[in-house]
Amino acid sequence: MIETIVTELGPWSWWIGGIILLGLEIFVPGTFFLWFGVAALLVGTLGFFVPMGFGLQISVWVAVSLVLLIIGRRFFKRAEGADAAHLNDRLAHFVGRSFTLAEPIVEGEGRLKIGDTLWRVTGPDLAAGIKVVVTGADGTALIVARAEG
Repeated sequence: MIETIVTELGPWSWWIGGIILLGLEIFVPGTFFLWFGVAALLVGTLGFFVPMGFGLQISVWVAVSLVLLIIGRRFFKRAEGADAAHLNDRLAHFVGRSFTLAEPIVEGEGRLKIGDTLWRVTGPDLAAGIKVVVTGADGTALIVARAEG
């Protein structure tokens, strides 16, 4: 039955299938159906230029789908980058970065301005305006040390 529909509609059947798969992508989390839909659109486009039997069309669709799936997963994994690992841990995002103290650290506690926010910091007693590096986080406080240089 599917073979008959694909044969009668020709490349348009792949375009219709691709659009349906892309539409499913809206309702399913992730980017799973995206690659299969794009592959179907590509097979449909190729079908306008190269006559293919049903078996070859299915083979090309499967191959293109797998290639797009692998490339897409690698691209999105790289696009997430290191920031995605600390998405829900804002303090961990600052570890290793250098900043200037907004207020002195007295008796182990002070404040650091990052952007437009003042953060509570703990570390050795230092004067305001000293460059510090964030070495860790403890609860809602950043742990800092004097920056080298």
